[in-house]
Amino acid sequence: MSNHTDVRSSLSRRQVLTTGAFAGGALLLGARHARAQQAATQPDKDFRFKQDNPARTNQPRRQTPLPVAPGEPGNDYKPVVVPNGWTLPYKLVDGVKVFHLVAEEVDHEFAPGLNAICWGYNGGVHGPVIEAVEGDRVRIFVTNKLPAPTTVHWHGVLVPSGMDGVGGLSQRSIPPRETFMYEFTLIQHGTLMYHSHHDEMTQMGLGLTGLFVMHPRKPTTPPPDRDFAILLHEWKIDVGAARPDPNEMTDFNILTMNAKAFPGTQPLIAKLGDRVRIRIGNLSAMSHHPIHLHGYYFRITETDGGVIPQAGQWPETTVIVPVGSTRTVEFTADNPGDWAMHCHMTHHVMNQMGHGIPNMIGVNPSGFDEKVRNLLPDYMTMGHTGMHGMTEMGMAIPPNSIPMVGAIGPHDEITMGGMFTILKVRENLSDYDTDPGWYENPPETQASLATDDALERSEIAGDGSTAPKAPPAAMKSWQQAKPLRPGEEAAPASHEHGGRAGHDH
Repeated sequence: MSNHTDVRSSLSRRQVLTTGAFAGGALLLGARHARAQQAATQPDKDFRFKQDNPARTNQPRRQTPLPVAPGEPGNDYKPVVVPNGWTLPYKLVDGVKVFHLVAEEVDHEFAPGLNAICWGYNGGVHGPVIEAVEGDRVRIFVTNKLPAPTTVHWHGVLVPSGMDGVGGLSQRSIPPRETFMYEFTLIQHGTLMYHSHHDEMTQMGLGLTGLFVMHPRKPTTPPPDRDFAILLHEWKIDVGAARPDPNEMTDFNILTMNAKAFPGTQPLIAKLGDRVRIRIGNLSAMSHHPIHLHGYYFRITETDGGVIPQAGQWPETTVIVPVGSTRTVEFTADNPGDWAMHCHMTHHVMNQMGHGIPNMIGVNPSGFDEKVRNLLPDYMTMGHTGMHGMTEMGMAIPPNSIPMVGAIGPHDEITMGGMFTILKVRENLSDYDTDPGWYENPPETQASLATDDALERSEIAGDGSTAPKAPPAAMKSWQQAKPLRPGEEAAPASHEHGGRAGHDH
C-alpha cells in the first residue's frame, strides 16, 4: 500500500497535468468519434430499416415476418387500373397467394398496323401486373416456354437471396419446358417491377418485363379513386420487320406505355374531383423518360424505395423516371378536359424514326414529284415542312409499319406518336370503362381563328407586321472584351448587349 502511495506522491505536478490533459483529450476524441459513429449511416439505423419506415413492416431485416391473413381486393386494397393491360389472378392455397407466369413468344400489336413477335408472359406484352398486399405470402410458379433459359428477378422486392432470380448467381436458370417456384413474404409496399435476369439485353429487350404492385397493410391515407399503373419501354422495330431488335443501343423507334404506342394507347379516364394516382415504371433499355402531364401539377409521392415523407414531396408537371426505377405521382382531377400525357423527349413521341432519314426541311419539291412518279407511281415528297399531315395524306406505307406521327383528333391531326396518351377528365361520367369521347370546350374557352373585329380592337395586323421584332443587338453573339495593351485606355462602356438592348436611351 505504501509503495502505491509513494508512486503517486512521486508524480510531479507537470506529470499530473500532462496525464490529465492526455486523458481529457482522449475523452474528447472518444466523444467526437462516438458522435461521428452516431452520425454515420449504420445498417441497423438506416432509414430503410427503421420501424417507422412506411415502406416496411415492423419486422427486423433478417427475421421472417409473422404470417398474416392474405389481403383481399375491395377490402384491404383498391385494385390498380392497367390501361392496355391486365392484372394476374391468383388462388389461395393454405393461406398463400399462388400465381403462375408463363414466359413465351407473343404476337403483339403495338398499334393498329404494327405487330411484332415478342417475348412476354401469359400471352401478352408486357407481363400482367402482379398485385398483392404487404405481409402476404406469395408463391409464383414460372413456366418457361421460350427456346432459351430464363429467370424472373423481382426488381426492388426484398426477398431471400435464393429467390432473387439472377441466373447463375442466385439460382440455376430455368431451362425450356421446365417450371420453377419462387416463394417469399412481402415485407414492404410500393410500386416495384419484375423481369428476366438471364441474357437481359435480349430477353428484356424482347418484352419480358412487368409491374409488381404491393399495397400497404395499414394505409395511412385513403385510397385514390383512380390508381393507374403504367410501364414504359423502348424498342427498335425496322419497317417491315417481324421482330424487335434487342441489339439496338441508340435508334429506338417505338416508344411505349404498357407496350402500346400512340394511337394505340388507351386513355386514362377520371371523373371531376377524383383523387388520382399514377404509378410509372421504366424498364427501357437505355432511356430515362421525363413524363409530362398537361393541365395539372402533381406531387411525387413515392419511388421504388418507398413513400416520400410529406415534407419531402414537391409539386411538378414533369417527372423523370430513370431506367430501372418507378415514380408515383398524385393529384386531384379538378380541371376537366382532354389532357396530353407524354414523354417530353421529342423523338420519343414519334414512331419508327431512324438516323438514316435525310433532313428535308426547306427543300422545294416543285415539279419533282411528277417526275419521280413516272418510276414510282405512289411517290410523295414528305418532311420538307415537317412531319404534319402524315395521318391525313393516306399515302401507302410498307407492310407492318405505321406513320411516324399522327391520329385524327377532334379538331384535326394530333401530330404525336410513341409514348403519348390522354387523360380524360369529365364531370358527368357514366362509367370508367367507356371512352367518353372528345371533350367539348365551353364557350369562350376554345382557341380559334381570330376575327377581323378582334384583330382591329386589339390593333393587331393579321399578317404579323405589327408584332414586335427581336432587336438586332439582342440577336448578336456576345463578344468578349479584348485585353488592353500597355498604356491603352479602356473604351467607353457600351449598353448594346445589356438588359436594355433595343430600347431607346
